[in-house]
Amino acid sequence: MYVSLQALDGIYGKPAAGLHARLERSVEGRWSTVANAATVENGTIASFVEGQLAPGLYRVVVDSDLYFSGLGFSAAYAEIVIPFRVRAEPYARQVQVLLTPYSYSLYFGDRA
Repeated sequence: MYVSLQALDGIYGKPAAGLHARLERSVEGRWSTVANAATVENGTIASFVEGQLAPGLYRVVVDSDLYFSGLGFSAAYAEIVIPFRVRAEPYARQVQVLLTPYSYSLYFGDRA
């Protein structure tokens, strides 16, 4: 399974370019970083890793604090954590997040 991220800045209604995120995997109850990335101009991270993810429990951690402090705002949520499970399936999934300093909305589903 492949996982991508698409982020939209809810203040300005535009892609959230430069938003830092990391993909982590739970290994024996501890979170281990798999990859670090930042969204490009269109607000996306096409894929955190090359190839398929091994089955297991993962999470995407979005650094909303760094993003909003760069815009002169203080974020209520320093990080947005999106946990999900990977099974042995060849599908591509997308995490979509709409974020503002005091709220966020998520979608996790098929990548078109």
